[in-house]
Amino acid sequence: MKTPTPAMSEPSALIATLGGQPQVVTFALDALLARGERIGEVYVLHLAASNERIRHSLQVLGREFANDQYQGRSCSLHKVPIVRGAAPLREIRSEQDADAVWQTVRHTLVGLKEAGRALHICVAGGRRMVALLTISAATLLCDHHDRIWHLFTPDEFQATARDGAVMHAAATDGVTLVQVPLAPWGAYFPALRALAQTPSQVAAQQFGWLRAADDQLCRQVYEQLTQRQRETLQAFAGGLRPQEVAEQLVVSLATVHSHKTAILAACRQVWEIDETVSLDYHFLRDRFAGFVVRSQLG
Repeated sequence: MKTPTPAMSEPSALIATLGGQPQVVTFALDALLARGERIGEVYVLHLAASNERIRHSLQVLGREFANDQYQGRSCSLHKVPIVRGAAPLREIRSEQDADAVWQTVRHTLVGLKEAGRALHICVAGGRRMVALLTISAATLLCDHHDRIWHLFTPDEFQATARDGAVMHAAATDGVTLVQVPLAPWGAYFPALRALAQTPSQVAAQQFGWLRAADDQLCRQVYEQLTQRQRETLQAFAGGLRPQEVAEQLVVSLATVHSHKTAILAACRQVWEIDETVSLDYHFLRDRFAGFVVRSQLG
C-alpha cells in the first residue's frame, strides 16, 4: 500500500546504506519515483572505498547519476564515506567504530533536516551494523514526514542482479519496498536531539524519559492505596508470588488476593488498560520493581 510523503517545498532525499550491491540504491529509488515521490538527492553511506566491492558499487552508481541526471531527471548522487577521525572506516570492530558510524549518520541527517528535506531511508544494503545504527539515529533525528524502507528482492532475481548486473527492475521482477515503522523519539522529546551524541547516550536518554513517565504513573497508583495494600504491592514488586506475600505479611492468601485485586483495579484506571486485558501479579512485578527501588519506599 502506498504511503506518500506529505508535500514539502523542497524535493525529498534518499539515504541508502551501501555495500557491494549498487542495484539496491537504484531499485529503491526507482520504486520511490514510481510512487510519485520527488527525490532530488541521493546519499549513499558506505565504508572505505579501499574495499574493492564498495569501490565497484560507487563506480557503477556514478555512471547512473552522470551530470547530476538520473533516468532523464535532475537528481544528484552524494557519496558519504564513514570515517573515524580523518581515516575512512573499513570495518566495524569496536564500539568506537560504531560511534564513528553514528556520527557520520547523525551529521548527514542533521544537515538534511536543517535544509528542510523529507527523508526516505533505505537500509537494505551494506553492513547490518550500519543499517542498525542508521535506524537508531533516525528515531532520534527524523520526524513524521520521514520514512524508513526495507527492500525486498526475490531470491531468483537477486542472483540475476547481483553486483550490479541489473540496475533497474521491471514490474514483473517482484522488487518491492516495505515500510519499517518509525517512532520519531526526537519529535516528541526535542531535548534528546541536543543531548545525545553517541548511541549509548541516546539509549540512556530514551530510557530515562520512559522511566520518568512510568514512575509518575506508578506514583499515582501508590498514592491511592492503603498502607496494607502498599506493603502487598512492594512484596509483589520484589518478585514474591501470592503465597510468599501471604507468608511475609502474615495474612491469609485470600487477603493477598483481595489487596491484589484492588491494586490492579487502580493500575487499570491509571494506565487506561481495557477490561478485556488480563492482569495478574506479574504486571505488578514488572511495572513497580524499578519504581520501588528508585523511590526507596518505606
